[in-house]
Amino acid sequence: MKIQHPFRTALVATLGVGVGILLITGVQTLSTVLLYIGTALFLALGLDPVVSWFERRGLPRWAALLITFALLAGIGAGLVLMVVPILTGQIAELITQIQKLVQSAIDGDWNPVTVGQDWLAQTFPYLRVDLVLGYVNDWWTSLNFAEIGAGIGTGLISVGAGIAAFVTGSIIVTILTIYFTASMHSLKRSVYQLVPASKREQFIDLSDQITASVGYYVMGQVSLGAINGILSAIFLTIIGAPFPAVLAVVAFFFSLIPLVGTLTGSTIIVLACLGLASPLTALVALIWYLVYMQVEAYFVSPKIMSRAVSVPGAVVVIAALAGGSLLGLLGALIAIPVAASVLIIYRQVVIPRQNEL
Repeated sequence: MKIQHPFRTALVATLGVGVGILLITGVQTLSTVLLYIGTALFLALGLDPVVSWFERRGLPRWAALLITFALLAGIGAGLVLMVVPILTGQIAELITQIQKLVQSAIDGDWNPVTVGQDWLAQTFPYLRVDLVLGYVNDWWTSLNFAEIGAGIGTGLISVGAGIAAFVTGSIIVTILTIYFTASMHSLKRSVYQLVPASKREQFIDLSDQITASVGYYVMGQVSLGAINGILSAIFLTIIGAPFPAVLAVVAFFFSLIPLVGTLTGSTIIVLACLGLASPLTALVALIWYLVYMQVEAYFVSPKIMSRAVSVPGAVVVIAALAGGSLLGLLGALIAIPVAASVLIIYRQVVIPRQNEL
């Protein structure tokens, strides 16, 4: 095959490759911004059913939006008020104990080396404590504290930068979520205008089904998390578990993660009861969460998720793994509604077209 204009063909091909590289580089550069936008849009679709519910009760849209955002802010403030005072009190108690130990060491009333030797001798009577302390002393003298201090400083800077980025990202996502939720109808109309009139009706129907499915999925996961959190708070308080409010918040947030969230959160709570309370408390908590997971899987979750698009179990696992590999925790959260959206398009667009051929 002879190319008529090799220079022009090569130039066009080079420009095409350059544009492709430019687009890929732009997407990589804007990956954080795109992640913020996607997260905010996902949350807005989850809040839209709540706003629509208030509108169906006769409220104007501005009032429905105001009530929805007020409820959301109240829930967030309640979670913060439950967790922060407990964490602050525990940190203050830890600092007080450290201060007492340091003061005792300064006054000569407490020698950590002697206390450690006595504890080791009593706990492990056949252990050569002097040899162990000799090995520890050799290791301690071999340390390069300059490098360790530099590494700690770099790590603290990285942690501080990560916290600042998280706070900034949370503010941006919150603002975008409010904007997307308030202007959801106008955004949909703007997208609908881009579709040819001959296919607009079908596109609107599919879009409404997809957005409704995503919204019901988000609200369903939040409802499951709320049920688990409330029941955990009541049950853990009854059995005398340590910090029941904090553990209830842990149960709530982990229940938002599909598939393994409830199992992971329950494991953390049982281990916390085992380490901070007693084996009996941990055993009772273990039995409770085993029963709860069965009830949630076979009764609560099907009832709450009945309005969302059902996704086969294999597709759920594959979607969650793929989403988690691409975008981490957020990818695992949004993977299932994305898979549900693909299934809607497959069932209502691809299959009918194949049947017409």
